[in-house]
Amino acid sequence: MQIDILNKNGTKVSQMDLSDSLYGDVKEHLFYEVVKMQLANRRSGTASTKTKGEVSGGGIKPWKQKGTGRARSGSIRSPLWRHGGTVFGPHPRDYSYKVPKKVMREALKSALALRLKDGRLKVYDSLELEAPKTKMALEVVKKAGLDNALIVIEGRSRNLELAVRNLKDYKVLTAGGLNVYDILNYDNLVITKGALEKVEAMLQ
Repeated sequence: MQIDILNKNGTKVSQMDLSDSLYGDVKEHLFYEVVKMQLANRRSGTASTKTKGEVSGGGIKPWKQKGTGRARSGSIRSPLWRHGGTVFGPHPRDYSYKVPKKVMREALKSALALRLKDGRLKVYDSLELEAPKTKMALEVVKKAGLDNALIVIEGRSRNLELAVRNLKDYKVLTAGGLNVYDILNYDNLVITKGALEKVEAMLQ
């Protein structure tokens, strides 16, 4: 299996062999498992409420137990009262969990295979920019006809990262940070030749 390699003008300059073992069947059921885990791991888990023992006030019995004709009460911070404590409310917790490494690897392989199958995987020889200009980054993606894309590069590129930072429809990641959620969250996947080789080596 081969794929065209483009330059920044969107012109084909060469071809690259792809590993057949990495671009096989698309196992869509794994997308749900991995994306659910990624979103859970991003939760801050800081939601918190106070119980009746934590709400300020209520240290004295509002009225005597018997003889008033009213219902017995021991604290104005009872959950039944306005401004009282909360019963079974949320408290800070860690929502993160892990799925098996094999599941992560197979899901990432399936996401790459899906983009390749749909014709939405573009490989470039290089995406280095001469300056951190948003206009320069837009010229590259517009020549390829990409209105929405995840851009994956081999290593850090300050100019490209700064140029794309203000564009809401594009995102730059390094090969080591490539993940299923971001691949599926963008319509197209743009990747450099070096980054693709690095990703394939990780998935072997």
